[in-house]
Order: sequence, then structure tokens, then C-alpha cells
Amino acid sequence: MKLKTLFYSLLLSGFLGPAVSYAQQEPDEMALATDEFENNFYEALKQKGIENYDKAIQSLQKCLAKQPSNPVVFNELGKNYLAMKNYPEAEKAFLKATELDPKNRWYWAGLYDVYYATQDFNRSIPVVQKLTEWRKEYYQEDLVSLYMHTRQYDKALALINELEQTVGQSEKREVYKLQILSEDKYKKPQKEALEAAIKKNPKEESNYLQLIYLYSETNQEAKAEEVAKLLEKEIPASDWAQVSLFKFHLNNNEGEKAVASMYKILGSAKIDRKIKHRVLNEFLIYSSTTTKYDADLEKAVGYFEDEKAINVPKEVGKFFFNKRNFAKAAAYFAKGLSTKEDDIETVELLLYSYAEDLQIENLYKVAAEYLEIYPTHARLYYFAGLASNNLKQHNKAKEYLENGLDFVVDDTELESNINRQLGEAYKGLGDDKKKQAYFEKADKLIKAKSNK
Repeated sequence: MKLKTLFYSLLLSGFLGPAVSYAQQEPDEMALATDEFENNFYEALKQKGIENYDKAIQSLQKCLAKQPSNPVVFNELGKNYLAMKNYPEAEKAFLKATELDPKNRWYWAGLYDVYYATQDFNRSIPVVQKLTEWRKEYYQEDLVSLYMHTRQYDKALALINELEQTVGQSEKREVYKLQILSEDKYKKPQKEALEAAIKKNPKEESNYLQLIYLYSETNQEAKAEEVAKLLEKEIPASDWAQVSLFKFHLNNNEGEKAVASMYKILGSAKIDRKIKHRVLNEFLIYSSTTTKYDADLEKAVGYFEDEKAINVPKEVGKFFFNKRNFAKAAAYFAKGLSTKEDDIETVELLLYSYAEDLQIENLYKVAAEYLEIYPTHARLYYFAGLASNNLKQHNKAKEYLENGLDFVVDDTELESNINRQLGEAYKGLGDDKKKQAYFEKADKLIKAKSNK
């Protein structure tokens, strides 16, 4: 027997379920019928594999002619119809498969795929409830989302509480829970229930957090702070207590206490990075009007040195840049470049900051250094020329600026600035005629831009 035939004989006898009765058939007829079914089924799998779903369905229909009650064939039909986005036919096929063999979870999973694709949340619920018989915790997570989508908040809340006890908390479920608790009908009874739960079990952290949220939502900040302090007292190691206390310390202008809470939050392995970013941002805003917390801010930024998705020093630099605090902006942009040295945007922001803060030596050093890496970047020539003019090195400035003009593309403002600096270079060299020519050219460029 061929390998393919042997494999599919095993597949069809063991996995496809009992074949039709062969009691009344001659041996040759039986072999012929079996080969025909196998060949059609194999052809269906092959066509599905190359995404010829129509042909796969035709072959499966031939299989059904031989075995009209075979659930595997209906399951395969469902997969092909689903791939074609023929959802009504896919639903019918999977329903038939589950009817013929209700103990096979893959048939139910196929039916769920149809309802998920069509966003039919109400029909999804009984299917997912069935699927929990096989993978309880996995599908209970889906069930929570389905209850939320269908606004069955009582069921969602009950299931969330159950999962908290069995598998612990998750960020997604916490978001759902807070959404439910924000509904008026849940607020008062939930507050009372949480207060009672805290008295009964003062070491359960989640009850404090939910109660803090509820008080904050109803603008009862004093009560929320009271609960946060109680949490810190009962569970001194609670990192989540510090998240709430940090906010209260800022609101109360208790900077030193806020700093202490911030360090605990940033150093915690339990607290999500999004929350850490929010804490840093709030402290940045709080501390930006004074130099008192400069060292604390720098230390806080250091907690994000391994951050891949966001260059945190660069973002802090932008904050100070927009506040026109160019000295601080430059310090953070320089730190940002130590994290990602080839970020040309950070390079330009650093150079702008050095220019505005009159850090001329640093301006020249960085511009010249990056010109070796980006020799066609016109703005670097401008900054190198600007720095050279300020350092009274006018010949060097002229060389940088003339080279820079060759690389300006569709940037009238930059072209005008380079021409103006060329005028300054020739002024320093004592060539008044060329000085005047470049100044006039710079003015014409700006005037032409404003008239567009």
C-alpha cells in the first residue's frame, strides 16, 4: 500500500470516526469506495493548503456523498467557508460537526471563530461556555470580554472576582473591573462591600486599590488618601500603595514624600511601565518650575536607561525645549544620544539647544563630530558654520557654510540662515561687498517664502 494511502487509511479510520457499514459490500467495492473517499479528502486538504477553497469544498461535497454523517468533513467545510468569509455556510458546517460529535472541542472552536469574525458576541457566549469544559481559565478570559461587550456586568464582575481568586489579577481584567465599578449602580454597594472586605481581610491588597479608585472617581480624595495610607500601614511592602500616595503627595505639595514614593514605584517589578511613565511625567511637570529636584529627576530618568520603545531622556529634553529651558534640554538630549547615538532628530535638537544657550564650544564639537557621520546633512554644516563664526574662525565658517548650501533641498528657511551666516563670515573677513550680497539673498529668500 502506498504511504499516502496508508496514512489516510489510519486517519480516516481513527480520526474521522466509523465509516459506513460494509456488511453488504463486496471486498472490491469496499476498497474502491474507501479509496475514492480518501482521494477526495486528500485533494480537499491539498486545495485548502494552496488556498483554492472552492475546489476544496467541491472535493468535500464528494466526501459527504459517501459519508453524509462524518463530522470531520463538516469541520473541514467550515474551515474553507470561513477562509472565504462565507460566514453563514461556515456556521452551518461547524454546527453540524458539533451536533455529530459534541465532545470534540475543535469543532466548537471553529464555531467560535465564525462568531468572533462576525462580532456576534451573544452567540459566542454559549460556545465559549462550552469550550471552558476543556480549557477553563483560557476561555474564561474570553468570557469576561464577551460579558463586557454584551453589558452583562454582573456576570463579568462575578467572573473577574472568581479569576482573581484562582489565577490572580491581570491588567485587562482590572480595566474591566474599574469600568464596571464606575457605573453608578455599583459604586455605593461596592464601596460598602470593599470596606467590609478590608476589615475582614486587611492583607488583601486588591480591595484597597478598588476602594481608592471608587473614592477618586467620586471626588472623595481625602477618603481615597486615607485608604492609601491604611494600605501602606497594613501592607508596608505594597508597591501599589505608593502609586496612590505619590499622587496625593504631589497634590499636597509634599515634594520629598512624592520623591520617596516615586523611587519605590520606578524600582518595582510589579508595576507596569505605562504607570511608571505616567509617574515620571507627573513628577517632571511638578518639578519643572524649580531646580530643587533636578538631581531627583535625573535619577528617575536613569530608571529608563534600558527602555527600547521610548527614548526617555529625549522626551524629557523636548519638555524643557518647549519650555525654552535650553540648558536642561541640552543636558537631556545629550543623555538621549548616549542611548541612541544615531538619532539625527536628537542631534538637531541638541544643537538648537546649544545655540540658544550659547554653549558655542559644545555646538561646534557636536556639529563637526556628526558631520563625519552625516556628510550630506545640510543643517549640520549650518550649525558648524554658526559656531565657527561665534568663535571668530570666519574662514572655517565660510567653508562649512558654502559646502552646506550644496546639500539644501526644499528648505527656504535653512537656505536663508546659511546665507545670513555666510554674510557674517564675510563681515568677519572684512569683505563688505560679499557680506551685503549674502544678507540681501537671505532677506529675499525669507520674503519669497512669506509671499507664497
